[in-house]
Amino acid sequence: MTAPAETSQLDRAALAKWLGARLPGDGLPAVQRISGGQSNPTWFVDWGAARLVLRKKPDGPILPGAHAIEREFRVLRALGKTDFPVPKALWLEEDASVLGAPFYIMERLEGRVFETASMPGVTPTERREMYLDMARTLARLHALRPDALGLSDYGRPGNYFARQIARWSAQYQASDGPRIAALDHLTDWLPDNMPADDNCAGIAHGDFRVGNMMFHPTEPRVIGVLDWELSTLGHPLADLGFCVIPWHSAPDEYGGLLGTDWRASGIPERATFEAEYHAHARPTAALQPFHVAFALFRFAVIFVGIADRARQGSAASEDAATLGPLAARFAERAREVIEASKAEQGARA
Repeated sequence: MTAPAETSQLDRAALAKWLGARLPGDGLPAVQRISGGQSNPTWFVDWGAARLVLRKKPDGPILPGAHAIEREFRVLRALGKTDFPVPKALWLEEDASVLGAPFYIMERLEGRVFETASMPGVTPTERREMYLDMARTLARLHALRPDALGLSDYGRPGNYFARQIARWSAQYQASDGPRIAALDHLTDWLPDNMPADDNCAGIAHGDFRVGNMMFHPTEPRVIGVLDWELSTLGHPLADLGFCVIPWHSAPDEYGGLLGTDWRASGIPERATFEAEYHAHARPTAALQPFHVAFALFRFAVIFVGIADRARQGSAASEDAATLGPLAARFAERAREVIEASKAEQGARA
């Protein structure tokens, strides 16, 4: 997968000068674009003996509040004080004149990353344990106390879902792309069906899924949680609802599981995954259809933004234009979750 020309190249001479002020090395750094991402453009960088990762904001116009690498760097620094698995964040550069946009550097981890929820190439036993360890890792994140990590101001307390629905609805309305009927419906349905605010809050990753996990090279355990640009202080069930999306989406819908023989492959039932999470998490309420519909809604709006950037020529990879239609499909998946819940409630009545 090749990135568009305007975002696929780094000014290696400028980067060498910047790195040389911080680490020993000479000549030009070796860089390799990491393909597949729709977020902040990312590169492997080798400089002297250092193996690094560079993430920067995309070139061109972006929606307000999007691609907040400064927040990503801050939360990585804070989590680096704990035993939670994240790469070590080294430097943040906010001066856009260095490489054309702000960026940061972190240490490179060595492990396995899977682009799809099916996790190809591992045994069913290993695949099952990887899923369960992902559930435990999410529980570990939500057990951390933001105030103990200097993150008490990382988000506003209370009314998390109301604020998030308003935020993502506003981003959708700001899009100059076509309207999506199912997404319009969700912007009305979600505010009317929010559970009562229980003031449960913690560090929410915002994009906690298989593709953002790095697993040990040979063991079925998470060694790094990646891509923190959507993180905030939020409700744990927002992360959990997002994490179960693969059970409600198809392989051509960002690598989901529907229509595959996922049970035979070792992937646990969604209920088993949730039970593993709750067994290791701080006490919290059960996941409801609202939380899954909210997660699908948010993902749909993210795809709207990807399509917008593709039209503007500032997308993070060349397949961004093909992902635009997924906004409507994820909004429709949310409708299916809602309708299935209504049918279940009717059957119990």
